[in-house]
Amino acid sequence: MLITEDVLRRAWRELADRCELLDTSMLPRTTTDPGYYRAHEGAMEGLLLVVGDDGTVCGQDGPYSEAFATDDLDEVLYFAAEEAVRGLVDPDAAAPVSAQAELLDRIDPAWGRRFRGGGTDDAQPPGPCGKDPLEGFAWIVGSWREQDPYTHLSFFRGDDFSAEQLVVSLGADPGQVAAGTTLAELRAKDDSWGFDQEWGSCCYGRVGEWVFVLHHERPYDVPEGEPLAVTETVDLCATSAKAVYSFTYARDDRVVGDDMGLIELLHYNRGRTPYRPDGELDFLNRAVRRAELDHPELDEYQTYFHALETSLGLSLPRRAIEEGTVLAAQWARR
Repeated sequence: MLITEDVLRRAWRELADRCELLDTSMLPRTTTDPGYYRAHEGAMEGLLLVVGDDGTVCGQDGPYSEAFATDDLDEVLYFAAEEAVRGLVDPDAAAPVSAQAELLDRIDPAWGRRFRGGGTDDAQPPGPCGKDPLEGFAWIVGSWREQDPYTHLSFFRGDDFSAEQLVVSLGADPGQVAAGTTLAELRAKDDSWGFDQEWGSCCYGRVGEWVFVLHHERPYDVPEGEPLAVTETVDLCATSAKAVYSFTYARDDRVVGDDMGLIELLHYNRGRTPYRPDGELDFLNRAVRRAELDHPELDEYQTYFHALETSLGLSLPRRAIEEGTVLAAQWARR
């Protein structure tokens, strides 16, 4: 059946007639104008359903943000119901995402399962992670947002290279790397250690499959050496003065992200998956939802970092960084 605004309204009315939670007024605004959200920026909020001539419905959750696109009427009704129950839940409740799931259960148990899974299928969601997120990757969120200890948290995964090889290839001082200099030793060597010295330094190491390099900026005039077999990279960048916090994931030298451009973490809202369903970052949607359900006490940034830990395996050595025993070096050329 070709979806039109009229078809969508009738289907929603039938759904509302079957479910005491819903009424016809709770259907998100519909339009055939793809520029409606931009034209009403400031006055418009929440989900907008843009119905195309070909029956495809695009869900927009911002003037420049497309949450989903589908020609499946059941999927459109699911996303509309997800938005509707979000409005029924107190955002200050102890576990608002769990409350959303329970309301969707009352509409359709399959929709409750879908919501808990964070995807668009009805697969059984994974069990609780069983971890303390603040003992994992999420511990660094608070200081990182203030660019402490560094602006960039960068990670590299691949075959047959060490942390030392990787950081030297990026421009670190080979002598300091060979000596195994720590961050505390680096600071102690220079009585005038301050902003300039810190800005020209980095710390590095390996946790699991990932080599991490924390830094403010990297030199751009590094001589080319033997290429390393880096297959995946992650970069988290904080610019506290502008409140811009970004995430970039690349695989085989190609940015993964459905051509979204710069991905800002501020665009993540609790209870709404951050990326397009079934898109390239759908694995992160599912991890974020699991983190929301397991750890409602976390803020949005901590939730996101915990999702990165459970989905990609990112981690940082807290004690070594806080005590200054993490390996460190200055950039050889700036």
